[in-house]
Amino acid sequence: MVGVQLSVRPGRGCTVLGVSGELDMATSPQLREGLRRLIDGGDRQVVVDLAEVGFMDSSALGALVVTFKALRELDGRLSLAAVQPAVRSVLRVTSVDRAIQVYDTVQAAEADMPPTDDAAGR
Repeated sequence: MVGVQLSVRPGRGCTVLGVSGELDMATSPQLREGLRRLIDGGDRQVVVDLAEVGFMDSSALGALVVTFKALRELDGRLSLAAVQPAVRSVLRVTSVDRAIQVYDTVQAAEADMPPTDDAAGR
């Protein structure tokens, strides 16, 4: 089984969560936990970089939707960036792309973030 790798870095007005690997029932809990840790740590504007994700199932979609709703309740924002064609198709078929903003690049997502009080998007 191939796991998923998560990396966190400060972005421009946000925090970028880089995801690498396949997002399925086995790895989605790691994604959900990683996103929860960011919110618990005070991050309010999060960009999920999906450039290295070639597959995503409904459990991963669920993790993203739960995070999207949690951030929205905190006046925050979740965006997805660098989505690969197979994953973009899943987002489109499920209409998740109508709720969560999807950007071609992380830089485009960062550029579209509203200004915050500090660089970490808190």
